[in-house]
Amino acid sequence: EMHPYLAFLSGPSFAKETMKRMPTAVVVAATWERIARQVQRVFSNDYFRVYTSNDVAGVELGGSLKNVCAIAAGIADGMGFGHNTRAAIITRGLAELVRLAVKKGANPITLSGLAGMGDLVLTCTGDLSRNRNVGLGLGRGQTLQEVLAGMTQVAEGVRTAKSANDLASKLQVEIPLHHAVYRILHEALPVREAMSQLLSRELKSEFSLH
Repeated sequence: EMHPYLAFLSGPSFAKETMKRMPTAVVVAATWERIARQVQRVFSNDYFRVYTSNDVAGVELGGSLKNVCAIAAGIADGMGFGHNTRAAIITRGLAELVRLAVKKGANPITLSGLAGMGDLVLTCTGDLSRNRNVGLGLGRGQTLQEVLAGMTQVAEGVRTAKSANDLASKLQVEIPLHHAVYRILHEALPVREAMSQLLSRELKSEFSLH
């Protein structure tokens, strides 16, 4: 059981921009509302706005799984695809994120907020995104080892891809985009083959549970 004094701060916030006092909004989640409100009061100021939530699972999963989607978005950008492709990855990635998070007890509304869609859009499109930059290298033909060797910071999505894949298998949730990223990273699946496999999947309703 989670300690009631624990709180989790997440949302679309590149540290470099926050340090420059650029307007930023994030969310803090805690099981006890008074703890979330205390953190909110401590961190909020005239450029950093903190909202509260009691959905710890949703905020945590949104903040971690978005990194896998960002790698996918970077791969597409590195392959030379355009805005249509990126928008598709963000939207379908969010659908998968919601499916998995709900299975873990999250509120789906949380994933439409700062810790979900907000962080997802930033990480999939921002030049400061470490995970997107991993994808860019892979999309341009580099190996994962070559990409990581050129980085000075950790790209969390590389490990999260395996964790997400394992969790989805355990919960029997289909997350094809996340699974494709996992196979690219950990099974050396060529990026063009991964893209082809995603686009040749069985046709379905947009809001199918699978």
